[in-house]
Amino acid sequence: MNGIRIFGFPDRESLMNFSQGKNELLVAVNAEKIRNADTELKEVINRNIGYPDGVGAVWALRQKGLSNVAKIPGVELWLEFVKKYHREKKFYFIGAKEEIIQATVGKLKSEFPGINLVGYRNGYIQPEEMLGLEKLITEIKPDFVFVAMGSPAQERLMTKLSAIHPAIYIGLGGSFDIYAGKTKRAPEWMINLKLEWFYRLVTEPKRIGRQLKLFGFVKNMLLKNY
Repeated sequence: MNGIRIFGFPDRESLMNFSQGKNELLVAVNAEKIRNADTELKEVINRNIGYPDGVGAVWALRQKGLSNVAKIPGVELWLEFVKKYHREKKFYFIGAKEEIIQATVGKLKSEFPGINLVGYRNGYIQPEEMLGLEKLITEIKPDFVFVAMGSPAQERLMTKLSAIHPAIYIGLGGSFDIYAGKTKRAPEWMINLKLEWFYRLVTEPKRIGRQLKLFGFVKNMLLKNY
């Protein structure tokens, strides 16, 4: 779809099973990425597992003939991995401000007693810190690395780390902020009506420029230009 390969999974369990044993990034694909991703980001997605995180990506897949496709929000997916593997597998978290990652870790330890959390840090990584982070990752050998830094910064970091240590890497954008309670997600009724994008626009007016660009996505979808 517009040069991006998207996997059409029927449910999140299928994606979770498919990712096992693969040293690949799980990249959330939405209408914005389909419309605006540059060559570098497209190449990262196509080398890994791009999954439909938004209604736009689901629409695109269905237009290609894949009818049994589920929307798999990354903001929920990472917690499914934690719920299923929190004692069995090792987790490392990167992202957000220091107070947010601290709050996220505290809440995880409360909700998932015994979670095998082998480390975490904020998402403000200075160039001189990269060598230390890479050394740490190779030493503690996490099974899952969750990176919440926003795209494409998180994809660049995950690509570097996956080259030196095999694991399942998932980019999470602002998921830690939502989990920690700093940012509110749309109410369930709006999510069910596929209006989560509208809620984010109302609560974050600065997104208006990004949202306006998506009219081009809708136009191309209606004209079947992708």
